[in-house]
Amino acid sequence: MPEQETPMGKYMYCILRSTEPRQFKTRGIGELGDGVCTVGFMGLAAAVSDSPIVEYESTRRNMMAHTLVLEEIMRDFTILPVRFGIVAPSVEAIQEQVLQRRYGELNGLIAEMEGRIELGLKALWYEGVIFEEIVAENPPIRRLRDSLMGRTPEESYYDRIHLGEMIEAALRKKRDEDSESILVRLRPLVHKTRLTHLITDRMILNAAFLVDRDREAEVDQVVQQLDAEMGKRMMFKYVGPVPPYNFINIVVHWDDPARQQPGHGR
Repeated sequence: MPEQETPMGKYMYCILRSTEPRQFKTRGIGELGDGVCTVGFMGLAAAVSDSPIVEYESTRRNMMAHTLVLEEIMRDFTILPVRFGIVAPSVEAIQEQVLQRRYGELNGLIAEMEGRIELGLKALWYEGVIFEEIVAENPPIRRLRDSLMGRTPEESYYDRIHLGEMIEAALRKKRDEDSESILVRLRPLVHKTRLTHLITDRMILNAAFLVDRDREAEVDQVVQQLDAEMGKRMMFKYVGPVPPYNFINIVVHWDDPARQQPGHGR
């Protein structure tokens, strides 16, 4: 029996406003080098490229291909990112089930995002510095640490557990204080803040900010000031503008159950 061909569809990247058909330079996801263009309906459009109807793996290569398309488009348009991996069964499905059916919702979201960008900021302690601070600022921790010197792990077992608990509590307190000292400087400049999970014990802050584009320079300046003031204690990783995934992430469920895309959310 001959192998059945994989049906073709349209891979979706984002939603934007456009009254005219558009084509973009960045190549689409996959190995075919397909161009990216728009599918439109009454001033709304979806940026798409040809794609087999498959489930894309979240590899670095695939994620980067998706992101590069968004980064090109967002230079000239306000965009609503579509969740990675969504493939439409047809142009008509995009027009009818997304652009037409969700017309009011999508227009409202674009209006909310108009003139705004996402900036990301991570702050991490330098490991040696933060433990020196905790020991210096907490006499009970310092005394208990000193009392362990020269004692075997067996005889000091419970004291070592207690010391670990004390250090962990002190780290939590200092993380809350340091995080708030950063956020209090940035909150007045941003429209929204989204805090995401901390990846390592050294991480103090993992934040995304939705910022009015005309305030980007002010945010840049504050981050530079924070780095000048706190750079001996912590490292800052500042990125952006980036696609606003932390504030908008469009998910689509197709009417045809056989082709319904996984996931849920805004």
